[in-house]
Amino acid sequence: MAQRNGDHARAGRRPEPARGSDVDPELADDLEAQFEGGQGVGEELVAAREEAARNLATAQRWQADFENYRKRQERDVAELRARAGERIVVELLPVLDDLDRVLDHAIQSSERGLELEQLIKGVEMVRARILTVFGKEGVEVVDPFGQPFDPHMHQAVGTREDPELPEHTVLEVYQKGYGLGGRLIRPAMVVVSSGGPLPAPEE
Repeated sequence: MAQRNGDHARAGRRPEPARGSDVDPELADDLEAQFEGGQGVGEELVAAREEAARNLATAQRWQADFENYRKRQERDVAELRARAGERIVVELLPVLDDLDRVLDHAIQSSERGLELEQLIKGVEMVRARILTVFGKEGVEVVDPFGQPFDPHMHQAVGTREDPELPEHTVLEVYQKGYGLGGRLIRPAMVVVSSGGPLPAPEE
């Protein structure tokens, strides 16, 4: 009979007093209350663990969302900084192009014996100051003379036959290119070679 009472308890049922035994009714009620109270505590513990797991998952999602938001904000701020100076740079580029042309013309005139050294030095100083300002803003000069043509960085405005150079080598830079903040804001305008040997494939 004691074995059956143990089986009843393990099965989750109310323990019954042994037949033919004298059991105080109040004692039986106390045993029943303790048995049912133990079941209630176990269920509350399981529910608390489930709620804690849900709260942890929610907190982890919030943390991931916040981290993604922070990274997006950092990228947006960096892009805004890069674009802030882009308008000024674009407006100054034609001035720099004119200075380059004046320098080229002055150098050619000097080679012909004309006294233009002072003019050349003055223009070079102005050009150097502009490039210094550009450098502080993160501007990079794209001057690909003698390099292989890169359609992502260069714009071909013509070709010239040269059998001694590898095909598509930059022979002349008509207008330099410029980048800002890791982005190309103007490609270099170039003349490329043709009729030469094909360049060696990259390994």
